[in-house]
Amino acid sequence: MSDAGEFIDLSLQRESSWRRADGLASRLEMEPGGKGLRFYGTSMGAVRGTVRDAGRRYPGLSHDEITALSSELWGSKLGTVPVFERRQAAVVLLQANVKLLTNSDLTRLEGFIREAQVRDLVDPLAVDVVGPLVGGLDVLARVRADSVLDRWMREPDAWLRRAALLSPLQALRAGAGDWDRFVRHANAVLGETQGPFDDGDGAVVRDAVSRVLAEMATRRPELQFTSAGG
Repeated sequence: MSDAGEFIDLSLQRESSWRRADGLASRLEMEPGGKGLRFYGTSMGAVRGTVRDAGRRYPGLSHDEITALSSELWGSKLGTVPVFERRQAAVVLLQANVKLLTNSDLTRLEGFIREAQVRDLVDPLAVDVVGPLVGGLDVLARVRADSVLDRWMREPDAWLRRAALLSPLQALRAGAGDWDRFVRHANAVLGETQGPFDDGDGAVVRDAVSRVLAEMATRRPELQFTSAGG
């Protein structure tokens, strides 16, 4: 483990709580990704504080160092049991350094989302990492990134589809974002009445549509959603 990775891991363990760990395990075991995780029971505030402290202790990390550290914290190597709070720390690290990320990092993020299968991890990755990453690209790179998100929408993996739908949420909240694109993606989901997505996984995807529509109804009521079915 790298020095920065060890510092973060030990700090998270120092802030652990077995009661909080049991509560997290009970709540997240209802989601597919929750069953294969260890829990330290570290609060979200302590996770954020730990990543902030690591940034001060190891300043000026490069793009490659940030992405390597995020993968180390994610801990998906064969034979290792991933730790929920370490994965949270990976998400916070990427959130804090999203301006360093590039189009090619979508591959790494796709792997994280496929493995996560937990709203507490997938949603912040989508809203606070994937969305801002894509929004900060130049025109050519943005076209390539949009094609990646279009592919995610065609994937059988419900969590990738959820991430694609949630990715424009930060921009939409700020009065920007491509609403028409979201509507097309949402209608593609809502129009699925049978097939591999008409099950519990499909509910995960449709819930993402509902979340965006609910927020926009409050924040930007001028945006109109027209269902393809009428």
